[in-house]
Amino acid sequence: MFTISALESQLDEVIQSCLDNKTKPQGSLGKLESLAFQICRIQQTLTPELNKPQMLVFAADHGVVAEGVSLFPQNVTVQMVLNFIAGGAAINCFCRQHGIEFRVVNAGVNGVLPEDNALINASIAPGTANFAKQPAMTLAQCEQALLKGAELVADRHQRGANVIGFGEMGIGNTTSAAAIMAKLLKLPAEECSGAGTGLNKAGVEQKTKVINRSLKRLKGTKLTPQQVLAELGGFEIAMMCGAMLKAAELKMVVLVDGFIASSAALVASKMEPYFLQYAVFCHKSKEQGHKKMLKAMGVDALLDLDMRLGEGSGVAVAYPLLVSAINFINEMASFESAGVDNV
Repeated sequence: MFTISALESQLDEVIQSCLDNKTKPQGSLGKLESLAFQICRIQQTLTPELNKPQMLVFAADHGVVAEGVSLFPQNVTVQMVLNFIAGGAAINCFCRQHGIEFRVVNAGVNGVLPEDNALINASIAPGTANFAKQPAMTLAQCEQALLKGAELVADRHQRGANVIGFGEMGIGNTTSAAAIMAKLLKLPAEECSGAGTGLNKAGVEQKTKVINRSLKRLKGTKLTPQQVLAELGGFEIAMMCGAMLKAAELKMVVLVDGFIASSAALVASKMEPYFLQYAVFCHKSKEQGHKKMLKAMGVDALLDLDMRLGEGSGVAVAYPLLVSAINFINEMASFESAGVDNV
C-alpha cells in the first residue's frame, strides 16, 4: 500500500560537517542540531526549506465510550469539531500564531456537521464499534481510512507543502491508543493506560479493565499491524496513520503530536520501518504511557511541557523550533566566512 524509502546517506558527512563548522562549539545547539540534520537529510540538501506548513486534525468517535472510559460524554467530539471550525480551540490559536494552515477532518464523528472551508468530510462511519466486545472496524473500513488519509496528504503535497503536522480529537481515543500500544508492544495494560481527559484513579482502573478485556478477546491471535489497528483503533487513528505513511512516502517532514498521534505513528512504524526517519515527535505527553511508547520506537520528543491536550497542540507549539533549526543552518556564518578561529 505504501513504499517508504530509506533516506539516502551520501550527504550525511557533508551535512554534519556543515553543522560542525558553524560559529559555535560543536553540538552546542543540542536538539536543534539533530533537528536540522534530520530535515536536511529528508530534503537531501544543505539549504532546507519549510514550505506551506499544514495541520490536519482527525476527529472521530469511539464505541468503547459505552464502557465508561472517559470523563466526557461522546457528544463533546462533535462540539469540539464545531469549535475547531469556529477557530476557538487551542490548536486554532497556535496555528494562527505560526502561520500553519489548519483543517479538521471528519474521519467518523457521530453527529451532524456543517459544510465549511475548515472542515474536510471524510467520514467512514459515525464512530467505531465497541472494541471491548468486537472489532472496532472491519478490515475494509480500516483500509478505506488509511487510503483516505493518504489522499488528503497527497493533495496538500500537490499544493506545495513539504511539512505537515497531525493531531486528533475523539472522546475515548486514549483508550484506543493505549490498547494499540499494549497489543503491539506486548505490554500490560496497566503500563499503557492513563488519565486521558482527567480520570481519577477509579476511572483509570476501569479503563485498564476494558483494555484487558479487549486484549483477552485477541489472546492467541497473530495479527498484522493493520489488523491490530482495525481491531482496536479509531477511524481518526487509522486515517492519521495512512496520512503519516503517505507523507513519509512523499519525503515530507512529518510532525507527530502526543500520545494518540504517536499510537498512529507506532502502527506506521510497524507497517513501514523507514517511516521513523521522516518523523519528528514534537512533545512528550503527560499521559503515562507515552514515554514508554517513544522509548519503544527509539525516538525522543522535542518538548516536555506536561501537555495532554491533543488536537495537534504539541506540533504547533514545537513548529518554531523547526524554523530555528533551518534558519541557523541557512544563515549562521561558518568559521571560515566569519574569520573566526576554529579550535
